[in-house]
Amino acid sequence: MRCKNLTYDKIEITDGFWRQRQELVRSTTVWNVYRRFAETGRFDAFKLNWKEGEPNKPHIYWDSDVAKWIEGVAYMAQKKREPKLEAIVDEVVDDIARGRMADGYFNSYYQQIEPQNRFTVRNNHELYCAGHLLEAAIAYDAATGKGKFLELMKDYVAFIKKVFMDDRTAPYTAPGHEELELALVKLYDYTQDRQYLDLALYFINVRGQIDPPNQGWAQPDARAYEQDHQPVREQEEAIGHAVRAVYLYCAMADLAARIDDPGLTEACDRLFTNISEQKMYITGAIGSAPTYEWAFPKGSSQKAFIHEAFEENYRLTNETSYAETCAALGYALFARRMALLDPENARYADTVERIIYNGFLSGWSLDGKSFFYENAHEIDLGERRLAFAFKRKIHFPITQRVEVFGCSCCPPNVVRFIPSIAEFLYHYDEKRIYVDQYMSSIAQVDEITLTQKTGYPFNGQITLTVSGGTRELAFRIPAWCKQYTLCKNQLPVSTAPQNGYVLVSAEDGDVFTLELTMQVRRIKSNPRVRANRGMTALTYGPFVLCMEGVDNGEELCEVKLVGKEVSIGFDDSLGVPAVFCPAVRENTTELYSDEVTRQSFTAKFIPYFAFANRGETDMRIWVEQE
Repeated sequence: MRCKNLTYDKIEITDGFWRQRQELVRSTTVWNVYRRFAETGRFDAFKLNWKEGEPNKPHIYWDSDVAKWIEGVAYMAQKKREPKLEAIVDEVVDDIARGRMADGYFNSYYQQIEPQNRFTVRNNHELYCAGHLLEAAIAYDAATGKGKFLELMKDYVAFIKKVFMDDRTAPYTAPGHEELELALVKLYDYTQDRQYLDLALYFINVRGQIDPPNQGWAQPDARAYEQDHQPVREQEEAIGHAVRAVYLYCAMADLAARIDDPGLTEACDRLFTNISEQKMYITGAIGSAPTYEWAFPKGSSQKAFIHEAFEENYRLTNETSYAETCAALGYALFARRMALLDPENARYADTVERIIYNGFLSGWSLDGKSFFYENAHEIDLGERRLAFAFKRKIHFPITQRVEVFGCSCCPPNVVRFIPSIAEFLYHYDEKRIYVDQYMSSIAQVDEITLTQKTGYPFNGQITLTVSGGTRELAFRIPAWCKQYTLCKNQLPVSTAPQNGYVLVSAEDGDVFTLELTMQVRRIKSNPRVRANRGMTALTYGPFVLCMEGVDNGEELCEVKLVGKEVSIGFDDSLGVPAVFCPAVRENTTELYSDEVTRQSFTAKFIPYFAFANRGETDMRIWVEQE
């Protein structure tokens, strides 16, 4: 038995941090995203009755926005049926059934705007939209038993297979924006029909293999932007559009696990390592570039202007960071899949934790209504004002979340990710269950019930009770934790961690208590990350911390931490821990001077994910330490 991920439908989040956020999605976020999408015409686009001159002209990626929202509704319905939300979904499904073409094709943009040009432009998101619709259909069928949506999407997949794999009549070979590949693996898992796995493998194998004259790339010669510059098994560096890349790597990892492909496994390991060790922010965010000129590797003279992308190794700018919320989500999904290829190594669960408590969660407001597309890693309002005043061509992320974007992929990704967050809790095989994340929950693994009770992530106290069977457990000791105690039925477990996991046998009725000592840690980055040279970042448990001007005054560039003393408190207005450190403001009265003024004060840090919830203000993660 290969290692499996325990799916969300077998786990109930019962209390605490993630339960509160799941309830917020159900009560607020899913409805607010629906209203914004309805106002902007995304749902009406499925009716295929838009006419030239009317507002809300359909766009090439709108189908994917709605599909992700539907997938989120399905995940919520799996736990508690939502008739009002399901009625909206059922209307969309009926619209697809009425409007689809005789061959099974459906795309609300192409059928209304360019029906003669379907499957002609690689970068125009047709297959990407199809992939998200397919994921939504699988989830909706699993949650509600309403099979109509899934049958429609099976027909569409059959047509895609005919055009791309059987007849090869399209002028390009593989999706420009990857996503369909991983959705096809999900369809194979759900139906056990091998043709879907074969189609996913076909799209993976042709990438980087063929160079016909018309591939419809996003930019001239921009093959790297869409990860088509090399066959996937030869790729060693994560380059190009960050979301496309990690969705591709997810499919590669899925296929590697199902067909036992060493070449895919080795490529996935190289790419994951490259991102985690050279291209990932301390928050777990990825994709630093808003826009830059990419020079192709290995001496090629080709160039292209790339955006939303990975830059060269160690280039992780803070003030201009792109760090798309969707990219962080995609990297967490990739990490979860890597844990199944290398199940005894906790590095993947550590990466997931870094992402979900920091680089992903920052994309969602505390009130559940608004979102960041890009996630700043530093805000200096004065610098921004000067840049805009002098019309400097510098791209800065926005400083306040908004309720909808023109390209609004991130909000519905939150809607589908939070309800299914339990999928990161456990992976397992016939002899061992790996405890990857800590959330108050009840989970069913074969005949065994696992009950977690914890105040995590605000404290490190976890109780796990086993009932119904015998299995070895592997408790993850987070990489940030330097001191812990693990007891089995009140007796200490002395086993040392192996690759981040402590292994211990478990039988019916056993009660385990794990206490992870949370301390404020001072983190340095590799000196090759130029933006962070000489700087220190603070973390507390799984949280990366930041300072905001609203707590510490503006011009945070003047702040220097002094000493090592800290105190831990709680910010009731934000509902998060707060860390207080002795600090000074250091400045000079002249442009250059050996006379420095120092003003002592206590600096306040909060978890990074909670920034930008109290109005526009400066923000900083990296700060000088005396």
